[in-house]
Amino acid sequence: MDDVRHILVLPDRDAAQEVAEEVAERLGLAEEPRPVREALAGEDDAEDAQWLVVLDDPGGAYDPAELDDLAAGYDGWLERD
Repeated sequence: MDDVRHILVLPDRDAAQEVAEEVAERLGLAEEPRPVREALAGEDDAEDAQWLVVLDDPGGAYDPAELDDLAAGYDGWLERD
């Protein structure tokens, strides 16, 4: 199976931090993923941003449905790269 990158898109920093902590615990990660701020295209206002939690998934072992459910619980969603 190919390597996959899961991108959990969250509405704010607090939600992204909570998701990063929860995903690290659920998946038994040695290191918690760090939330990353992404400004929306064409927006200059700092309030107009999404927060991302990016998970590299060598071999595609993580369950995308579980990750999507986790993000949805914080008004977010899952994208795969």
